[in-house]
Amino acid sequence: MKVKAPAKINLALDVCGRLENGYHSIKSVFQTIALYDEVTVHLNDSGVITVNCCLPDEFAHADPIPNGEKNIAYKAARLFLDTINSKMGCDITIIKGIPSQAGMGGGSTDAAAVIRCLNKLTGADLDILSLTSIGKAIGADVPFFFTGGTAYVSGIGEEIVPLPGYTGKILVIAKGTQGVSTAQAYKAVDDLESPVHPDAEGLADALRNDPDSAYKYFGNTFEAAIDLPEVAHIRNSMTDCGALSAVMTGSGSAVFGLFRDKNAAENCCKILEKQRFFAKVCLTGNNSE
Repeated sequence: MKVKAPAKINLALDVCGRLENGYHSIKSVFQTIALYDEVTVHLNDSGVITVNCCLPDEFAHADPIPNGEKNIAYKAARLFLDTINSKMGCDITIIKGIPSQAGMGGGSTDAAAVIRCLNKLTGADLDILSLTSIGKAIGADVPFFFTGGTAYVSGIGEEIVPLPGYTGKILVIAKGTQGVSTAQAYKAVDDLESPVHPDAEGLADALRNDPDSAYKYFGNTFEAAIDLPEVAHIRNSMTDCGALSAVMTGSGSAVFGLFRDKNAAENCCKILEKQRFFAKVCLTGNNSE
């Protein structure tokens, strides 16, 4: 079974504080976008799980993605098969279209895709609540990818409330060679003396009542904590090219710019590509595939 696993961006992301268990509470608006990994899952009767992750040349500078038991897709397959008491194994192939260490949920969306595939291939036919429970045990962002679209996300990422679809919006997604690990990013936020708190709730209200004004609420607590010159350069370039808003997504280090005009977006993308940044024009999406 082959599926497309979409990336996400955080239109707004507020880190509210650190919990006793070490996790952080957030308030965020998640949005799936038309940038994908391609995930293929084959069942086998050996009981063995394999993962083969293929990176395009433009991702060659990125940190290597593990192909074995440390890959989140492997963990998702293992937990799903154990949950349904299956002795089957599977072979997973992932062709990456989503850059890693970008704050775009590349690993989480792959995990969700593997769980969805195995749910169909094994005939388990678990409901969405059961799939979400499995996904939550794998990673905080995984549950969102079972529904996708536009959603207000809180807690540690497990509380998901659908919002009116912010679909068909023109974006430029760009990332430099520098990456940020999630653990490093949250530590940097913890060290901030006066963190900026974007109004994620205000954004959710705007999406319900006045979506044309939504971009005014875009923002990310991590931007003040992550000191990467490439992020600032990309953000400024997008603004210079006419972006209504340009914001880092997740814990970094990709940046998205929202454009009204497709030609302006394509021009921005060409400029960033000439400067050797990963850059793509894409649209906001409305579901998990």
